[in-house]
Amino acid sequence: MTNVAITDTNNALQAFVARHDRLFVLTGAGCSTDSGIPDYRDADGGWKRTQPVTYQAFMGEESTRKRYWARSLVGWRRFGKASPNATHHALVQLEQLGKMTLLLTQNVDGLHQRAGSRNVVDMHGRLDTVRCMGCEHRSPRAAWQEALLALNPEWAALDATDAPDGDADLDGHDFNRFTVPPCPHCGALMKPDVVFFGENVPRERVGTAMQALDAADAVLVVGSSLMVFSGYRFAHAAAKAGKPIAAVNLGRTRADSLLSLKVEQPCAQALAFLLHSSASTTRAEEVA
Repeated sequence: MTNVAITDTNNALQAFVARHDRLFVLTGAGCSTDSGIPDYRDADGGWKRTQPVTYQAFMGEESTRKRYWARSLVGWRRFGKASPNATHHALVQLEQLGKMTLLLTQNVDGLHQRAGSRNVVDMHGRLDTVRCMGCEHRSPRAAWQEALLALNPEWAALDATDAPDGDADLDGHDFNRFTVPPCPHCGALMKPDVVFFGENVPRERVGTAMQALDAADAVLVVGSSLMVFSGYRFAHAAAKAGKPIAAVNLGRTRADSLLSLKVEQPCAQALAFLLHSSASTTRAEEVA
């Protein structure tokens, strides 16, 4: 692994991108912090807070579902309005340059697509959709928010610190008083259409990503510690295949020993050259 001094970082990363025409891009929570969405881990890769709810607890415990949806009701007000930032726009530019086989994101905020990225796989799903665990009906999270508020109007005025997964640190309240509506179609329980801890990533997403990785000549990791195996597996597979890996991340990653280049800068700062090159190209076209 090469740790590059700050003064040389932009040149090193820009050269890495220039050398490779088929980049497999893997993104994580660090991409969205500038959009006001907190990340999960500290600089050493450890949890900053209590681990997110598990699939087993959500499905098996009514009290867990009440607590989750109460916190989500409060957190969604800001999470649902988050806007793409410069990192998302830089990766759009990378795709438009034709240098990307796939953007695989571990994030559930949909901000890559809102910024304009087209070839995206949401490995862990999307928080803006709610799924029935009985009949598989899916509905927009905004409509689910209205249903939650209709049954729990007294929670509408509450506020709390935002948490990484779209909910809020809403402690000290009696969650037993919270009412979670059932699926309007079959009466079964509803779950955000995301992969919880303890839940498997759908095979078709993994298969699509692995095909894109096979077609890539290098990997670019942006804003991920890769501590979760669902993301780390792609770095491991790339290294095994002899593909170089560059990572932009503040702090330790699980794949540090596999990296060809590591850039410890905020994502937007590290990728700013992509936006600058886009602006230069636009100006040149206008002059022509």
